[in-house]
Amino acid sequence: MATIFTRIAKGEIPSYKVAESEDFYAFLDIAPLAKGHVLVIPKNVEDDYIFNLDEKTYSGLWSFARKVAAALRNAVPCKRVGVAVLGMEVPHTHIHLVPLNKESDMDFRKAKLELTPEEFSSIASSILAEYEKL
Repeated sequence: MATIFTRIAKGEIPSYKVAESEDFYAFLDIAPLAKGHVLVIPKNVEDDYIFNLDEKTYSGLWSFARKVAAALRNAVPCKRVGVAVLGMEVPHTHIHLVPLNKESDMDFRKAKLELTPEEFSSIASSILAEYEKL
């Protein structure tokens, strides 16, 4: 059975897309730590452990995430873009990209933001526009 992230990448479940390539997809986390919190996934590999990915997928995922992080930093004012690979909540490899102004912005135990659909759409559009410039 396809994971929720595979279904999102295929367009079966709506998402706030911020970037896409043939093999990878990036979208806003719907329970974000910060405005602009992005998830980056491989589209065609559902393994839940990043170090199980074949070399091409692994390298490609990080390269794609790097470009998304650059777009994110251009679209959302922040000092850095933090990176985390946890993969415990959804059995599909995913990289978290989180805009940071201080280290505590990346504390996964803190309460998640609640944004309106309009806020999500605006943020996603801004990141996508920056991604397309790169």
